[in-house]
Amino acid sequence: MRLLKILCATVLLAIPVAALADARDVPGSAEWYLHIDLDKMRSENAGQAVYDWFRAEALDEVRDEAGIDIDKEVSRLTAFSVAGQGPVVVVEGKFSQETHDKIMAIIAAEGDLNPLKASGRKYYRIGDDGEVNLKDEDGNVDITIDSLEDGGWISMDIRNKILFTGNEEQMKALLANKGRVPRGSNNNDALLVLTAEKTLLQAGMNSGLVEDDGDTDWDSNILRNTEQVAFLVAAAANKLAIEAKLITTEPEMAESLASVARGLISLASFDDSMEPETAAVLQGTKVEAKGNSLSLSLAVDPNLVVRTLGN
Repeated sequence: MRLLKILCATVLLAIPVAALADARDVPGSAEWYLHIDLDKMRSENAGQAVYDWFRAEALDEVRDEAGIDIDKEVSRLTAFSVAGQGPVVVVEGKFSQETHDKIMAIIAAEGDLNPLKASGRKYYRIGDDGEVNLKDEDGNVDITIDSLEDGGWISMDIRNKILFTGNEEQMKALLANKGRVPRGSNNNDALLVLTAEKTLLQAGMNSGLVEDDGDTDWDSNILRNTEQVAFLVAAAANKLAIEAKLITTEPEMAESLASVARGLISLASFDDSMEPETAAVLQGTKVEAKGNSLSLSLAVDPNLVVRTLGN
């Protein structure tokens, strides 16, 4: 939930950019990415239940505390980061004058109202005091966005878009390209991007960049032996299709992780306390290792997902 609230917070800070159709438009040099298609989530039967949960848990809180109705105004959100350049978040939608005014109020409180210009379009500096904070209705700092501790740049001069970058050169490049992300050349280190016809959410990261803190738990073991991770949620008939893919450091590690995953699924599916519906989903989960690639896929009733999130 903290991640969801931070994502919503970035919307309030206009931490976006341009019109990305999906995560395939993220530069190949990105370290991580996240893409959420809220329009599709709202319109697809399989996505509606999850969207209703998301609205109740996060969007309503943003509306109540900040007065910005993301539910009605935001269509898509894409975020990514390129090494040494800071974060970029893409938010598309039909933003009201009231939302523009409130973002200008945030700029006035946290940044510099004197506009800068690039390619004939205005943008603003925000958080130049070393941090970017969102405050609650009493004026107390509610969320500090650590990745923006050096501030960033905002523009609302592209139609139906609000742009934010952590690097001024990124902003200039976006404005010069009419708000579209200049795609970088593909390379062997480019992030994995999983796609589907009715994608609701995509995410991925170069897990090799995650610092090892010396912990020895299960998650750290996976990260230490994984180079790339990609995740996808899509609408498929009346179910949510969930797919994950890991690129491991060695083929033997992919086989080992696949064996562990199948073993855990087998053990969990025979748990007497587990709902029969959940057990059936686990038993239907596909785990495949090929070379140094590990893939997992399953189809889930959206109501089961919502119940699980609620627990």
